[in-house]
Amino acid sequence: MPNIKIFSGSSHQDLSQKIADRLGLELGKVVTKKFSNQETCVEIGESVRGEDVYIVQSGCGEINDNLMELLIMINACKIASASRVTAVIPCFPYARQDKKDKSRAPISAKLVANMLSVAGADHIITMDLHASQIQGFFDIPVDNLYAEPAVLKWIRENISEWRNCTIVSPDAGGAKRVTSIADRLNVDFALIHKERKKANEVDRMVLVGDVKDRVAILVDDMADTCGTICHAADKLLSAGATRVYAILTHGIFSGPAISRINNACFEAAQGSECFLGGKSLILHPLLGGCVSWILLCPHSFPFGLTFSHLALPLTRCPPGCKC
Repeated sequence: MPNIKIFSGSSHQDLSQKIADRLGLELGKVVTKKFSNQETCVEIGESVRGEDVYIVQSGCGEINDNLMELLIMINACKIASASRVTAVIPCFPYARQDKKDKSRAPISAKLVANMLSVAGADHIITMDLHASQIQGFFDIPVDNLYAEPAVLKWIRENISEWRNCTIVSPDAGGAKRVTSIADRLNVDFALIHKERKKANEVDRMVLVGDVKDRVAILVDDMADTCGTICHAADKLLSAGATRVYAILTHGIFSGPAISRINNACFEAAQGSECFLGGKSLILHPLLGGCVSWILLCPHSFPFGLTFSHLALPLTRCPPGCKC
């Protein structure tokens, strides 16, 4: 593919390499380092003049440092005369702070969107946004890719009794996600209403739906300390579920998360490639395929791409394109 450069930030170089391999390209040369006062320094090691630049940096690990590194890389490429700069952010940072839910609360996701735009990003590619309205925080194109096809594939291949299962959302906000998956599998769905005492601490949970004598599959876009998902698993077992699985797009797993999952009653808990260590839901073909699509149809940005879009031959533009 001519006129394209892919650079990796330091958050998830393995995923960046897989995306580059899928596209048949080499990762661009970039050096990131810190000064003694912990300021971030980025040096782009090759010319990007007139090139279509993609920078892969996920919101995991040292999230504030990685976000700053991404902003500096975008700006460095932009002032080096790159034709277009696309930020590939599998896990969008600060996505949970997407609304003013109490007095004097910040809308940090909007702030991050402004920072990315001011740094010089021309396009954003991300995965399973915590709230779809974050796309509206930008005045530039945003592709919010969905992990649903990878979830469906994993369920069919790894759960023998999937025809007798219930897809469960651990909170009301994920109802749309689980109903879509349940419809594709032609099974029932349920959701759990939760009340929080404070952030990362669940007070009470109420199950809405039937899981008695069925396999329960919890599906969520994000798991941080895993308090919600583990409490939900206990609730499902007490409601009569035979087995409980958890499928998580963004497995943050901070604080006591790992010990909680190990001590929980899950048959299996599967994460994705968006975070280091997660390899069960293979998503780099989706991210790489989206890059291919955009390159082949530069004047038509398809919003809300899924694997079904990328199943089309990439040797021609999408139907209706007027390139």
